[in-house]
Amino acid sequence: MDFGKHKYKQSKKEKLTKKKQHVVSIKEIRLRPKIEEHDLSFKIDHARKFLEKGNKVKATVLFRGRELAHKEFAHRLLERVATDLDDIAKIERGATMEGRIMTMMLTKR
Repeated sequence: MDFGKHKYKQSKKEKLTKKKQHVVSIKEIRLRPKIEEHDLSFKIDHARKFLEKGNKVKATVLFRGRELAHKEFAHRLLERVATDLDDIAKIERGATMEGRIMTMMLTKR
């Protein structure tokens, strides 16, 4: 068999496999413990759009200074995000604390 023909068939196979694969990216919404109601609903709407497009959503709560003493605010906030997006998303990774940041990962159902 001709080597050029072999390389051509191999490149065609590679193109076909690349064409069929779907790349999932992670989108992030950043929140603060003292976020206002409208701002939170706005961010949740963005997360909903990201999930509908097939992306994963990483909800991040950032702490500054004395806010770190009240981690329960952030926990309640992430629970609220999860319940508001419950119809379209499921929790892939629950709320975890990493330094001054609390994160949670959501994926499409």
